[in-house]
Amino acid sequence: MRLLLRAMLPVLVAMGSFAVAGPGAAQPYDPVEMGQELVGMYCADCHAIAATGQSPFPPAPPFRELQLRYDVELLSEALVEGLTAHPDMPEFEFDPEQAAAIIAYLKSFEP
Repeated sequence: MRLLLRAMLPVLVAMGSFAVAGPGAAQPYDPVEMGQELVGMYCADCHAIAATGQSPFPPAPPFRELQLRYDVELLSEALVEGLTAHPDMPEFEFDPEQAAAIIAYLKSFEP
């Protein structure tokens, strides 16, 4: 049994190395990227979410201008508890990690 384990050790080490560094290895968490994906899914129908362009729904401010209107740090609680800025806006609720990612994305527009 001991001989079998010694013979298998190099194979097991190689398999473990591939599992850690192989093509399926987890990528580091990027909150700005996650925030961009979230606003793309939930907000882009009405808001311009990129650094340029007009909002599809003209009364909805472009995301690049939100930090000029609001303290984006204070938006985190509203994102978690349910954000509705006006009657035409659907109510969205995000978990704290999602809210932090959206805030990080909004802050990425700051000069």
